[in-house]
Amino acid sequence: MSLSEDEVRHVARLARLAVTDAEVETLAPQLSQILGYAEQVGEVAADEVPATTHPFALKDVTRKDERRPSLSRDELLAGAPQVEEDRFSVPRIVAEEG
Repeated sequence: MSLSEDEVRHVARLARLAVTDAEVETLAPQLSQILGYAEQVGEVAADEVPATTHPFALKDVTRKDERRPSLSRDELLAGAPQVEEDRFSVPRIVAEEG
């Protein structure tokens, strides 16, 4: 398929692209070649190939939600820069209204 320069300008206008005359001259054969490749893909004999949503069989890959050992509260808080009432103490980032 061959695109004319007017068609390239029209496509550029639809895409809201500003193109110069030199760019149109360069783009016309390139876009024509791309459309030719797309036509070739459409010629593939795919009548025997069933439609699929994914090329591979999908399976659930999530693990069971099971309880596992973890660090104790003291071990967790040992690495904190500041602790207050058994919690991490961080600087206030939101001012109180009032």
